[in-house]
Amino acid sequence: QLQASGGGLVQAGGSLRVSCAASGRTFSRYAMGWFRQAPGKEREFVAAVTRRGASTDYADSVKGRFTISRDNAKSTVYLQMNSLKSEDTAVYYCAAAASDWPLAYSYTYAYWGQGTLVTVSS
Repeated sequence: QLQASGGGLVQAGGSLRVSCAASGRTFSRYAMGWFRQAPGKEREFVAAVTRRGASTDYADSVKGRFTISRDNAKSTVYLQMNSLKSEDTAVYYCAAAASDWPLAYSYTYAYWGQGTLVTVSS
């Protein structure tokens, strides 16, 4: 089970960190990803980290602004979001995949959290 948290309202240019805590003792066996869905739009890939945290991947729209990280001891994955823009407003979902590839596609992920809303005001 995945539980996302940390969403909220932030001004454009600000920062926010969302977290996703996983239950169970097998967290390190899963690659983790973040996706988002804005109102009226398709869900899109944001960022991902491999099972051991050795590699990360980002959507072009967030490169240089967002950082994904994981703490396997805490069974938690984080998404640090800086320089937020109004177009970052969305529900952010974390997801877990049993494979390290390909991580930019939602079909790779077997488990999904409930989502946390991030609203960026301009």
